[in-house]
Amino acid sequence: MAEWIKKILDGCLEILVMAVVGVLVIDVLWQVFSRYVLRDPSKWTEELAIFLLIWAALLGAAVATGRGAHLGIDYFVQKLPPRDRLRAEIFGFLCIVLFAFFVMIVGGTELVQITLRLQQKSPALGVQMGYVYLAVPISGFFMLLYGGIGLCERVIQFFKTSVQQTDDFQGEEQ
Repeated sequence: MAEWIKKILDGCLEILVMAVVGVLVIDVLWQVFSRYVLRDPSKWTEELAIFLLIWAALLGAAVATGRGAHLGIDYFVQKLPPRDRLRAEIFGFLCIVLFAFFVMIVGGTELVQITLRLQQKSPALGVQMGYVYLAVPISGFFMLLYGGIGLCERVIQFFKTSVQQTDDFQGEEQ
């Protein structure tokens, strides 16, 4: 059941990222067209491109976390013995979970609240910046969710290998 929900969530998040990138491409194309063909550059397209890039990058990072493609030093980790490799992966996912919670969710929510309270608006579009900054806690939630899933999977795998090694050792003694 949980795997089915994760697949649906993955699909929705990936479609959202693709839609944001698609709108970003159209926006940049319009910006180039209006500047060089119409000789009348659009005043709002650059700002929209920046906002869309923020959303695409942060939600894309959440998708990458869900796929296990987050930043890591795989070269060194792959050189470790299997049990130490599992420990390194647990440490990596723990760092992701802590960063996503404290920096992105807690700090991002505070950023959104402060910005909405101050009613800061973007100059060209007039959009409240708090809505743009919502990308931080929303992507932080997905990173926390995916990081938590990865952490739980690795911890379970770690303890399963511990039990198997203990059983193997006891079998050798007899």
